[in-house]
Amino acid sequence: MDKKEKTILIVDDDNRNIFALELTLKARRYRYVSCTTAAEGLQILRTNKTIGLVLMDMMMAELDGYETIRIIRSSTEYPDVPVIAVTANAMSGDREKCLEAGANGYISKPINVDQLLDMIEKWL
Repeated sequence: MDKKEKTILIVDDDNRNIFALELTLKARRYRYVSCTTAAEGLQILRTNKTIGLVLMDMMMAELDGYETIRIIRSSTEYPDVPVIAVTANAMSGDREKCLEAGANGYISKPINVDQLLDMIEKWL
């Protein structure tokens, strides 16, 4: 499957962030789907076999990105899907914490579009 045929899953509880990410991906002709809860994101992973990469907000209510990534990594259905952690909390140790949870990459908000696209190209 060509990388442009794969779908990028955006999981973020802030619609403004989703909107900005969707605009960026749409301008580069990437396919994407988005949701506002980790539970919905996990359901999309289970049912949409074209998901090739996940952009995961780390600070969400109910089920945060760290636990969601751990669930993804422990699954037998999609343990290898690349996950890029997206966080507004650019504090010391956050990158390491995201990678320890199983993220493949880490990017802080406000997002540097070129850095994000490089990361997507690398993992998709």
